[in-house]
This record gives sequence, structure tokens and C-alpha cells, in this order.
Amino acid sequence: MSSTASSGRRWDGTPNRPHRPRTLRVAPDSPTRLVRSAQPSRCRDCGNRIDWYTRPDNHPISLHPQELDATAVPVASRWHVSSGIAHPADDGTPWCRIPHLSLCPARTAPTPLTPQITALRRHLALHTRRLLDTGTLTPPTPDTVAPATAQEPCRPARPIVLLLHTRYLAAHPVDTIQCVAQTRRRYRCAHPVLSPSAPAGTWTLVAATTGRRQLALPDGLMAVYDLTHLTYAELLRWRHQHCLAHAATPGAADLAFCDWEPFDPLLHHQHIHNRLPTTARHRTQARA
Repeated sequence: MSSTASSGRRWDGTPNRPHRPRTLRVAPDSPTRLVRSAQPSRCRDCGNRIDWYTRPDNHPISLHPQELDATAVPVASRWHVSSGIAHPADDGTPWCRIPHLSLCPARTAPTPLTPQITALRRHLALHTRRLLDTGTLTPPTPDTVAPATAQEPCRPARPIVLLLHTRYLAAHPVDTIQCVAQTRRRYRCAHPVLSPSAPAGTWTLVAATTGRRQLALPDGLMAVYDLTHLTYAELLRWRHQHCLAHAATPGAADLAFCDWEPFDPLLHHQHIHNRLPTTARHRTQARA
């Protein structure tokens, strides 16, 4: 056994430097605040891998994680990524990206399909079947209706929020909207945006108009969670979907996209409610 002290070099002479974890930072001039390495996910319908990107209109899109031969992808389905932004166009290279919705086996296949795309859809369908057989994937099912005597808080599942003079459709109830920032352990923050130590919004009834030509809809009024009375800093915190702790940390990166969707009464009419939420309500008996 050698008694020679370590020289700090490997057997081939290269320096033996300890590995230090690299801190991910968001560049100030980045068009998106999302950390790129944290965006891989899985489709909740089929369980296959996807990559989330931001479109030029700031809406998210899920792309297949691998590049494909551009000649095998229809022109309307060709996407390319530049500086973290997904553009719906062909950049002239022999490779391109394709939206996952064009490949998802849980959805109806668009027509026409090339043989390469058909084979890739079949491969993803086989992987989905394996996930279902092993119990790894549970397909989403509609919520069941509770018994007639049950009581539950009366709150919209997808409320309409008035924020910065714009109406948004939230993806979750107001009290369960989750912060999108990344924690030090590189997980998504579990704290809600609505905090008991910060001012909250108020439910109010406003006119249900289209917003384009201010045409009144037959429904008349709709319930809106109004945040206009908050300070500008609080409005920005809600718009960025950050909790109080991450709102005080300007350099914090986002791990997920904000759930705000511009509200369109013609497209989201099923989420319009004509009365204000109450403390509790009785659910009626489920109909067959």
C-alpha cells in the first residue's frame, strides 16, 4: 500500500477537482424566466415525455422532446426553438420540432399523417399501454358528484379574475392557485398566491360582455374575483403568480408557466356564474 500523499491529480495527470453543483440563473435579457432544464414533463393523458416552451404570444406549448426530420413532418406542424421561444414555422434546417398534441395517442390523430409520424404515434401508444398495464398512469376521469346531503364550499373551479384591468380565467380555485417559482431544492414552491397576511380580492358581479365590442351577453352578470383595489406591487405579484416570499426575491426563477388564460366569454361561457360564492351549499342528487 503506497504511503505517498495524494498530489491532487488523477492517474492521467488531470486536476482532481471536487464537483460543485452549478447554480441555474436567469439572464436579465432572457425572453422567458423559466429555467430550461426544469421544463421536461409528462403528458397527463398519455404519460409520454414532453417539453414545455413559450410561444411568441407568451402562451405555453408542449413539444415532442426529440427533433424529427423536417421532410417527415407536415409544414403546418413544424416548429423550431430559438432562445427558449418556440416559433410555429420552419427555420430552414433539415430538423424541426412537432407539437405533442399531433402525436398524443390519447387524442384523435390529425390527417394526413406521414408514415414516420404514424410509426412514432404507434410507439408512443405502446408506451402508454405499458404505463396503464403497470398502474403507473391513471387516465383523468371526470369528477364524481357527491351525495345530496353533502355540503361543500361554493367556489368556482375556474374563477374569473379581474387583474390589471384584464379578465383572466384561472386554472384552479382562488385559494389553491400555486406559486410558480423554483425553490432552492429546485422544486416548485408549494405556497399559494393567496396569503392570509396579504390583502385579498373581493367577489363582485360585473356585466358579462365580450370585451371586443362590449356586446352584452344574454347571461347579464357574472361573478368576478376583483383585485383592482390592491397596490401595484400586489397586482404584479398576482400576475407573476408568486407567493409573498418569492415576490420579495426578484432573481427567483420560475419552474412552471402562469396559469392565467385571457378570458373570452364566447369561448369560456361554461365558467360564467351569475351569483356570488357563498359559504356553503347543498349539492343536488346526481342525475343518471
